[in-house]
Amino acid sequence: MQRNGGGVGAGGQPWVLRRVRLTWLSFMLFFILVFFPLIAHYYLTTIDEAGGPDKHIFGPRPGGELCEAKHVQDLCRIRESVSEELLQLEAKRQELNGEIARLNLRIEACKRSIDSAKQDLLQLKNVISQTEHSYKELMAQNQPKLSLPVRLLPDKEDPGLPPPKSARSCRLRSCFDYGRCPLTSGFPVYVYDTGSYPWGDYLDPLVKQAFAASVKSNIYVTDNPSIACLYLVLVGELQESSSSPLQSPSELEKQLKALPYWRSDGHNHVLVHLSRKSMTQNFLYNVSTGRAAVAQSTFFEQQYREGFDLVVSPLVHALSEPNFLEVPPQVPVKRKYLFTFQGERVESLRSSLQETPPQSFEEEMEGDPPADYDDRIIGTLKAVQDSHLDQVLVEFTCKNPRPKREERLEVLKASTFALVIAPGDGQLVASAGCGMRLFEALEVGAIPVLLGDHTRLPYHQFIRWSEAVIIVPKPRVTELHFLLRSLSDNDMLAMRRQGRFLWETYFSTSENVLSTILASIRTSIQVPAAPIKEEPAHEIPHKAGKLAGTDANLADNGDLDLGPVETEPPYASPRFLRNFTYTAADTYRAWNRAPGPFHLFPHTPLDPVLPSEAKFLGSGTGFRPIGGGTGGSGKEFQAALGGNVPREQFTVVMLTYEREEVLMNSLERLNGLPYLNKVVVVWNSPKPPSDDLLWPDIGLPIVVVRTEKNSLNNRFLPWDAVETEAILSIDDDAHLRHDEIMFGFRVWREARDRIVGFPGRYHAWDINHQSWLYNSNYSCELSMVLTGAAFFHKYYAYLYSYVMPQAIRDMVDEYINCEDIAMNFLVSHITRKPPIKVTSRWTFRCPGCPQALSHDDSHFHERHKCINFFVKVYGYMPLLYTQFRVDSVLFKTRLPHDKTKCFKFI
Repeated sequence: MQRNGGGVGAGGQPWVLRRVRLTWLSFMLFFILVFFPLIAHYYLTTIDEAGGPDKHIFGPRPGGELCEAKHVQDLCRIRESVSEELLQLEAKRQELNGEIARLNLRIEACKRSIDSAKQDLLQLKNVISQTEHSYKELMAQNQPKLSLPVRLLPDKEDPGLPPPKSARSCRLRSCFDYGRCPLTSGFPVYVYDTGSYPWGDYLDPLVKQAFAASVKSNIYVTDNPSIACLYLVLVGELQESSSSPLQSPSELEKQLKALPYWRSDGHNHVLVHLSRKSMTQNFLYNVSTGRAAVAQSTFFEQQYREGFDLVVSPLVHALSEPNFLEVPPQVPVKRKYLFTFQGERVESLRSSLQETPPQSFEEEMEGDPPADYDDRIIGTLKAVQDSHLDQVLVEFTCKNPRPKREERLEVLKASTFALVIAPGDGQLVASAGCGMRLFEALEVGAIPVLLGDHTRLPYHQFIRWSEAVIIVPKPRVTELHFLLRSLSDNDMLAMRRQGRFLWETYFSTSENVLSTILASIRTSIQVPAAPIKEEPAHEIPHKAGKLAGTDANLADNGDLDLGPVETEPPYASPRFLRNFTYTAADTYRAWNRAPGPFHLFPHTPLDPVLPSEAKFLGSGTGFRPIGGGTGGSGKEFQAALGGNVPREQFTVVMLTYEREEVLMNSLERLNGLPYLNKVVVVWNSPKPPSDDLLWPDIGLPIVVVRTEKNSLNNRFLPWDAVETEAILSIDDDAHLRHDEIMFGFRVWREARDRIVGFPGRYHAWDINHQSWLYNSNYSCELSMVLTGAAFFHKYYAYLYSYVMPQAIRDMVDEYINCEDIAMNFLVSHITRKPPIKVTSRWTFRCPGCPQALSHDDSHFHERHKCINFFVKVYGYMPLLYTQFRVDSVLFKTRLPHDKTKCFKFI
């Protein structure tokens, strides 16, 4: 057994002996180097002074001869031995140092390997955790996974319905055959050809032509009557002619029963009477229509079947479409007149503003006392006019027996409010004349004031008319002036804006009128709307042979992880989860908010959000809370998206035009970006990419889409290749760090209905010219976020491409500019909220890129023109100002050493 300090060295000798030898050698070396020169010098000096006979021996000799002296030879041998051993020790030392360096390199490599293995293990744990989570969600999920369902069509055989007690008691539940309209039928509608029934030749030519054009463009119309859910029959408006075949109700009943698909009682039929004049016929009053519903603008109480028949709008614009640029602006709020009214005196009010009752109606109304409010209305309105407290215009005697519509509109354009007096006869529940005056006021932005609360306005089951029309009972006419003066500017503008939306969406064109009739029936029977179309992405083949590197912008991020890179496969957003909710439970919002009830969207940014505890108590499907619900500021935050909605990814949509090198560099910078689903490159050039162009391999699909023409509107087409709700619209020369993108994505998830991005801009008021200017200077207030680097919901791509007025897209094509301004206008118009700017980014610079169009002076002049043109189209300025910017939580905050900021540089 060895003692302490014992052991054997590398040469096989004990460590003690080796130490002694090294000590002796060190002493001898010291002696030789210090004392030997001194001794030799002293000895030579002494012999020289003695002058002995051997002086020549110690004279000038070669240096080697000195060692021939016997008493010096031993010292020389010792010196040579020590020198040789020192050389050997130095070589050994260098060898040992080299071995140590090699071992250190191996240690570092092992450490890196261990760290990499830990990361791989962590990623595998994340994959296993996500897989287990998804499996548990799949096993515990009670709700079926929904998508666009398979279309089911009705059987050809009609099973028949039990007859109702009477035609007057018809309701949908008793007179409508739901079996012909399955929820997934797609709502096929068959329209009778007007030439197939006797009175078709006597229809008003303008009405017939407008109806035919609307039918041709409607997506629900089918040529196959055997699969139809609904059957439409145009019964009016008839020409003013005594030769009409409908001289008696019995004759019309006979002709209706002769329709080929009437099936004895007319169930699932709708008789449509479109009025083009305020003085219209009501020839269906005494006609027994069986189980067929009636859609017209004039109804008497004994005729109208609540919840079954439809009060529709008059056909104001039969063939010509309104010019939105001629519609007066919504601002200023107050116009020349506080309110206006033009109509006949009270004794003829019932006959001129409303309709004359049918022949048999006077006998039915005998003994019904007439209302006495018409006298009070005239007296009160004249008193307000004579008081001169406000400028009003009241005319109860028409200067022209048949005033032109243009003359009435000119007066309404100068009116803040427009009075519409409901029928004096309480039995007249809907009137074409009343509807005509109502829609003329909505068209030019005069807020309608309806005197009389017994009137049924068009589609009153779905439209919340109180948001656009002031409905006042006739006994309150004496307080009308006070009521109108008490409204704030904010309320009046909100009502005017809502009225403009209702008019544009439901009543402005014949196509809208027909679509609204069908939408009201479809909504009543709870059949979802047809899904909105997507733009097919015609791919351009390309070769991916260039391995993308890591973004150099992230080289100094240290231990900052932004999320799973290789652990999360592409994940598309769920689609059509609310197929039936839009119709069954969200009817109010669908009908009273843009874009209306005409389309079914795969997803919207307005879907309801669960309360926080629901994700832990029974409704956790798809959620990935941070730290499993405990939160966290470091790795816990980086490992999960958290938030209030389930996990998701985003799609990069990049518009490019003949800048291949710039594009390739931008695509390479996306390598390793977490939560990226795919990249859609919109190739806006008619010339295809170069054949030898190698595209970077970023580990995710890059879809190159061919466009029909060079248009900036292509940036916002709803491509079917985009499978996520979130879209990151980015220019091909924009430089964004990964942490900036991830931060913007997280912020957008909390503000899904808004544009969230980086470069902010401002719409400024030009006092001298009383118009708007586009401002790109730095400002503490902004109103736009440019879509060259911004997140937005795919929902707005549908609205931009298919719902937004075509005039705006045409101007974008004309100037090859302003598409980003148009998108900001649209989103602010829909939400009435400003965009959200994130981080301190204000602009982007691309070193070496070709000069952008924005550097041209004409670019800004065109943008000034765009803003003012868009304001004319919308009727007001929808952009709103905001004075705040979003930065990361814990930004510039001191944290403990064991914690990490959410984002290091944001």
